[in-house]
Amino acid sequence: MANKNLNAAKEAKKDEFYTQLEDINNELRHYREHFRGKTVLCNCDDPRVSNFFTYFAYNFEFLGLKRLITTCYKNQDMDLFSQNKSEQAIYLIYDGDKNGNNIPDPEEIGIHPLKGDGDFRSRECIELLKQADIVVTNPPFSLFREYVAQLMKYEKKFLIIGHQNAVCYKEIFPLIMSNKIWLGYGFKGGAGHFISKYEDTATAGDHREGMIRVSGVHWFTNLEIKKRHEDIILYKHYTPEEYPHYVNYDAIEVSKTADIPCDYDGAMGVPITFLDKYNPDQFEILGIGLELADMSIIRQRMGKLNGGPRLYIEKDGELVRLYERILIRKKQ
Repeated sequence: MANKNLNAAKEAKKDEFYTQLEDINNELRHYREHFRGKTVLCNCDDPRVSNFFTYFAYNFEFLGLKRLITTCYKNQDMDLFSQNKSEQAIYLIYDGDKNGNNIPDPEEIGIHPLKGDGDFRSRECIELLKQADIVVTNPPFSLFREYVAQLMKYEKKFLIIGHQNAVCYKEIFPLIMSNKIWLGYGFKGGAGHFISKYEDTATAGDHREGMIRVSGVHWFTNLEIKKRHEDIILYKHYTPEEYPHYVNYDAIEVSKTADIPCDYDGAMGVPITFLDKYNPDQFEILGIGLELADMSIIRQRMGKLNGGPRLYIEKDGELVRLYERILIRKKQ
């Protein structure tokens, strides 16, 4: 039901991917205690192709939900319940099984018209947002900043999918640094296969029919999970040779999260993938390289700048520009 009619999906930027039910289940199983008695909103979803609707509707009683609300853009030719053949934007409300067969039948689901196009930023969709306790969806990556800003404005709990590079956005990183947002359990191998009409560029061995492989995707949430309080096991010891000091910031370079030294108490730069293992009880985040890097030192040394602010190390007498780094320090 949820995997059909992909060609009718809303045409927009190439960031509209429909999440597999398997991936939703693998992540949501870690959050089940959060949903009892709650209203869940999926406000970037077409139930025809969205497995978020399928997951919550079929697990409504198991999770103990109070209500499920799903909004749908117009121009998506709703045929899931054979009741809406127009281009009318709609929202669905499901309050659970009424006839005792444990299946969300069409007559149990309320279909209501929207005056606008179903955009999550519209006034009527914001009114639906206000009714929700938890928002769970896969928003368009191109609107991720706006989407998160809205969730924070209305103080909503959420579990959403975004690209891992979003952690570097100036609108997102301060929220991570202040422990208002963190990463969930994630996709296997840091990549997800999404139901999509776009052409897949994955290698033959990683190609799945009717899907597109998107690397670097992750779950973002503000729901408490056990994972974020698990310590990273530190076993390596600091040496100046293995951990060079940055040329333009007072910290050492740690190229892999697994290589964080156990006996160094100063500032360290780590890859953004560190956030997947980040435990706020074990480390504090000091900032991000693009904001803390002193580029005047690099300009004096090189006479010019190649690209935006980054941290540099010196290797064999040459300055080496690194990928983005997050600056951390162990808590005592």
